[in-house]
Amino acid sequence: MRKILLLLILMVAVPKIGSSQVEKYKSVFTLNFIRYIGWPDDAKQGDFVIGVLKNSKIADWLVKQSGGKKFGYQNVVIKQFNSVDEVTDCQVLYVSSSVNFSRHSETLFSKIGKSSLVITEAEGATKHGSVINFVVRDNNLKFEIHDLNAKNLGLSISSKLSNMAAAIKK
Repeated sequence: MRKILLLLILMVAVPKIGSSQVEKYKSVFTLNFIRYIGWPDDAKQGDFVIGVLKNSKIADWLVKQSGGKKFGYQNVVIKQFNSVDEVTDCQVLYVSSSVNFSRHSETLFSKIGKSSLVITEAEGATKHGSVINFVVRDNNLKFEIHDLNAKNLGLSISSKLSNMAAAIKK
């Protein structure tokens, strides 16, 4: 319950902060998203890897916030990728807005696990397979969820997380 309250407070507070803090809040959200996803058994093996494509600020924040933490019995590991070609298997892939997700989505999905959560920050990214997409609406940072994309990847979204999303696409 505390985590849900924290997420709600952050959602209200984010619009009031400077753009330099947006990465911090996106990384906080990203770490909290994983707790509200139903993961298939294959995602629960080995380390829990969160890959970040072309956003060193998000990667740095994730490293600071996840240092020494576990997700269940798995160690949380942050991998930073500087290009689409570097991307390897991970449970979560955070794709920066500096990457043309619509153009590279097929390549990215071929490189990551079949049950990987893809988080993006580009308008229209859910049309190309993203499950969670950060968007700005009326100068407010929000996120949208695409349930069908999650189901296609073998992931289930908690109703608690769905209730906090700005838009849920079926």
